[in-house]
Amino acid sequence: MKVKLVDNDAELYGILAVQKENHFESLSIEDQKNKGFVTVKHDFESIQKLNAKASQIIVMDKDKLVGYALVMLKEFKNLIPILVPMFNLFENIQYKGSNLSELNYYIMGQICIAEGYKRKGLFQKLYSKHKEVYSKHFDYCVTEVSSSNIPSIKAHEKVGFKTIFRFTDTTDEWNILLWDWN
Repeated sequence: MKVKLVDNDAELYGILAVQKENHFESLSIEDQKNKGFVTVKHDFESIQKLNAKASQIIVMDKDKLVGYALVMLKEFKNLIPILVPMFNLFENIQYKGSNLSELNYYIMGQICIAEGYKRKGLFQKLYSKHKEVYSKHFDYCVTEVSSSNIPSIKAHEKVGFKTIFRFTDTTDEWNILLWDWN
């Protein structure tokens, strides 16, 4: 298996296919609890825009995309309406004495591993590639994870993310997680 940057549209479509299979609406409650899930659905145009500014990171098993970890720059705050409240929240969250919005970070927009490939170290490998590629340009990687997605929270903590803020909205309780590379 190879961890790499996206370099063609077929790989972007592969991201969308894995995302669809792992979206919470596609999974039973039991699978959500045991295997994790994703909450945001992207369309091809939005994934293409994200990739044009910062290459997305994927895992390929020969010609099959089996995992991805999306990069979302601050400039795309308004691209995905469901994420706008998260960006707005960053205006008031403090980390090391500064508002998060003032820090040099990017959003890890979503990470997902295809069924049959989970628990094989791919989550860690995707994040290792994130650090290799993006720690040269950013001080932090930030993401948001549902408190009900215990597998994802545990996996993020294992990589090195720390919960810096929790909040509840009309849909769920959420954790803002930050990976400090310094």
